[in-house]
Order: sequence, then structure tokens, then C-alpha cells
Amino acid sequence: MTHKVTIKELAAKAGVSVTTVSQILNGKSNRFSSDTIARVHKLQDKLNYIPNFNARNLILNEAKSIGVVVPNIGNPFFSSFIDGIQKVSRDFEYLPFNFSGDNDSQLEEYYVEQLIGRGTNGLIIASSSITKETIDGILKKNRIPYLLMDQNPLSDGDQIRTSDETGGHLVANYLLSMGHKRIAIVVPSNATSNIRLRLTGFREEVINQGMDPEQIITVINSPLSKTGGFAAAGAVINSEVTAVFTVNDEMAIGLYRGLKNKGIQVPTDISVMGYDGIDLGTYVEPELTTIQQPISRMGELAAQLLINRIQKPNIDRQVIELPVRLIERKSVTVPKK
Repeated sequence: MTHKVTIKELAAKAGVSVTTVSQILNGKSNRFSSDTIARVHKLQDKLNYIPNFNARNLILNEAKSIGVVVPNIGNPFFSSFIDGIQKVSRDFEYLPFNFSGDNDSQLEEYYVEQLIGRGTNGLIIASSSITKETIDGILKKNRIPYLLMDQNPLSDGDQIRTSDETGGHLVANYLLSMGHKRIAIVVPSNATSNIRLRLTGFREEVINQGMDPEQIITVINSPLSKTGGFAAAGAVINSEVTAVFTVNDEMAIGLYRGLKNKGIQVPTDISVMGYDGIDLGTYVEPELTTIQQPISRMGELAAQLLINRIQKPNIDRQVIELPVRLIERKSVTVPKK
């Protein structure tokens, strides 16, 4: 069995006390000579000594960790989001712990409690089902810094969001400009607040262009996933629309497969437009026209704002809204009729 070098062994070889080694490795080396500091670090490298995290936490009273709770860690959107969090966390020497809550408020509350019990410094919450009771009764009560993403309807605390209403306007304007007058929107029945803003923007744009949304829009409810998009294919075909707006790219990719199975070609027979800008949109055929969110950047800023809050707990509320943009590819064309 491989032997893990201890701080006692490192101290003995360096000829100093365990306390001296601990303080040098934890950035409290001002009172020691440059020779002592260099000797400890040189031996650390030679012995491949890795400081014990729990011991360090006890000494500094700081875990230097953040918890991240997302609805579905397998969704490429959240994979990119977490990637952004990891980049910034590494720069600040924080360790992110990522959990998929599966939109289960009890499971998410369990993760929150466990993270707090293990001394995490703060939380990034991208789930829509974290409740006000969890925020008030657990996070605020324990004075745990937190940041909410725009999936969550709560407006309290620091927040990162994107211009979802503008995104809805962009989708409607693009499809209408291509000549589509019968458009299906595939959306979950329990849409989150950010998705509802996309629908609001879409309807507003239809009205702005002098049209009746009730004559233009057909709403089809289906789960927010590839499976949900696949399952919606029959309803899309039966609605006799010429274009479909799925409120995220995963649904669009699932819809592609469902339409293909029924002999419908995209965009020749039905145009399809997504939302998010995940990488998979460039690997499907035809490449997916979508509204791109700066997903990785959202993660980077979420980590920056949370760490800023951890370090300066009394600063004013931090809110950042990021722009979205239309990415025109190959999945939308003019209608056949």
C-alpha cells in the first residue's frame, strides 16, 4: 500500500516544527527566514507532500470550497456552465463541488445541508426548485453566501441572468422575417421564470409586428429534454406549422430525431430553432439555428461574484445581466407554403 507522507515527516526532515511547516504552507511565512521557507518548499516537492485538507481547514477556519447545484449535470448547458465555474475557482484556489438536483427540492435541500455541514464557503444555485424556505431557513440562517441563476424565480441575493426577453424577440423576429406565420413553441408545462420571459418576448414581437399571437402561435407542452423534444414530434406535425421554436437546444435535437422517424425533413418540411447555443448544435444535421447564451462566461461570473461575496460579505447586492445573440445556421428556411 502506498505510504502518504505526513506533515510530521516533512517537518522532521526539514528540521523544524509541525507548526512552522503548517504556517509556511498556508501562506503565513512572514516570521520565518527565506532559507527555512525554501527548505520546506523544496522538501515538499521532493517528498510529493500534499497538505491534509481537513487539517488545513481547522487551522485556517476556511474550506476554500463552493457548492454548485444544477438541475441536470448531464445537460450540455450545465456542463459548459460548470466548466466556467471551475476555471475561475482554480484561479482563486477554491474547489467546486457539483451536484445535480434533478428538480427535486428535498434532494437539493439535502445537498445544501451536507455542503454547509462540511464547511463550504458559499453556494451557486442554478436550480429552479430551491425554495425560499431553504434560502431563508438554511443559507441565511447560517450566513452562507449564495448566488442564484436565472432559472430560479427568487430575486433575492446576488444573481447572474441573461436577456431572455430579448432572446424571445430575436426568435420571433427571425422566424417572421423568414415568412413563417404558423409557429409551434415546444415548452415544458412547468416552465421556469427565464423560459417564461422568452415566451413573453416572443409574443411581444408578434404583437409589435401587427399580428395576433393566437393565430401565429401553437403551444405544445413537453419535458425540457431530448426525450421531450422527441415525444413532441407527432404534435408538431399534427399542428400543421411551418416552423418550431424549442425553448432549449436539447429539445430541438430530440425533435430532429422524432421528425426524421416520421419522414419529416428539417428544414425542407419544417424549420426548427433552438435556444442556448450548446456545442451539440453544430454537430447535428442540419446545424441548428439558435439563440446563443454566453454559457461558460455565466459560470465564470457566477464564481467571481460568489468569491467576491465570500471575501467581502457586506458589499451591495451584485446582479449581472448578459446579452444573447442570434446564431443563424441551416435549420430554418422559408416555408414551402
